[in-house]
Amino acid sequence: MQWALGIMLFYGNYYYLVPKLLLQKETVLYLLITAVLMYLLIMINIHYLTPEFNKEIPRELMEAARNRMANNPGFRRKPPIFFKLIPSLFYVFILAASTVIRTLAEFHINQQNKILAESNRNATELNYLRKQTNPHFLFNALNSIYSLAYKKSDLVPDAIVTLSEMMRYMLYETDNQTVFLEKEINYLKNYIELQKLRLNNIENIFINVHGETREKYIEPLLLISFVENAFKYGTDYKGVAYVKIKIVIESDNLDFFIENKKLDYSKDPDNSGIGMNNIQSRLNLLYPNTHELIISETETHYTANLKLKLDTVKKPNT
Repeated sequence: MQWALGIMLFYGNYYYLVPKLLLQKETVLYLLITAVLMYLLIMINIHYLTPEFNKEIPRELMEAARNRMANNPGFRRKPPIFFKLIPSLFYVFILAASTVIRTLAEFHINQQNKILAESNRNATELNYLRKQTNPHFLFNALNSIYSLAYKKSDLVPDAIVTLSEMMRYMLYETDNQTVFLEKEINYLKNYIELQKLRLNNIENIFINVHGETREKYIEPLLLISFVENAFKYGTDYKGVAYVKIKIVIESDNLDFFIENKKLDYSKDPDNSGIGMNNIQSRLNLLYPNTHELIISETETHYTANLKLKLDTVKKPNT
C-alpha cells in the first residue's frame, strides 16, 4: 500500500503539480498543496499502514524489541510517534525526487529550445547578410564595366568574362556553408583584376598569398567587403589606387592584412560602412571565439588585420 501511494505521489507531482504550479511561478500554492498531501499521507501511514506493518512482524521479534526498549532508558525518553514518522520520510524522498527530476527535465528542454531558436535566428541572419553582400558586389562590378564601356575600352570583353566567372562562383559555390579557401582567394583575385581594368595606374595594387591553401575551408564571401572598401576609398578621381593585400596561411590559421591609402574622402552617409558592418556581424556569428579583427586608421592610411581559425572539414549545408 505504501508503495502504491508513493507511485501516485511521484507521478502526480511530476506530471501536474511541478509543471502546472511550481514551474508557472505558483510557488505558494504548490507548497500549500504539497504540505496538505504530505500531512494526509503521513496520517494514513501512522494510523493505517504502520499497524498493518507491525502485525506482519513475528511475535518473538516484537517481544524482543519491547524488552530491549524496556531495558534501555534512552528508548523510553523518545516519544513513540518518532518511530511512526520514520516510514513517512519515504514520501518526502518521493516528492523531492520527482520535483528535482521534472525541474531538470524542463530545464534541459528549455535549453535545447533556446539553442534551436538561436541557431534558426543565426541562420536567418547569415542568409540575409549573404544576400546583402551579393548586390553590393554586383553594383560595384557593373559600375566598373560601365566605366570601361563609357571610355569605349577594348577591355570590356575581358571584364565581362571575369565578371561571369565571379558570378558563377557566387551562384554555385556560396550557397554552401563553407568553401575552399583556394576558391575564395581566386574570387578576390578576379575582383582585383576587374578593378584594375578601370584604373589608370595599378602600380600600387598588390596581393600576395603565402602558405598552403588546399584542404582549407572558409565562410564564403567573408573577405570581399575588406577589398571593396579598400578600392572604394583607396582610389582617387584620377584613377590612381593604392591597395596592398597580404594573406598568410600557417597550419589552420589565416592572417589577412589589407591596407589602402585614403585617397577618396567623399562618403555616402547612406551607404558608408555597410560592408564593414556586414563583415563584423558575420564574424561574430561564424567565428565567435576564433577570430581577431584589428582596424586602424590614420589621416592617410586605413588598415585591417583579420586573424581566424580555418575549418579543415567541410561543413554540411544549412
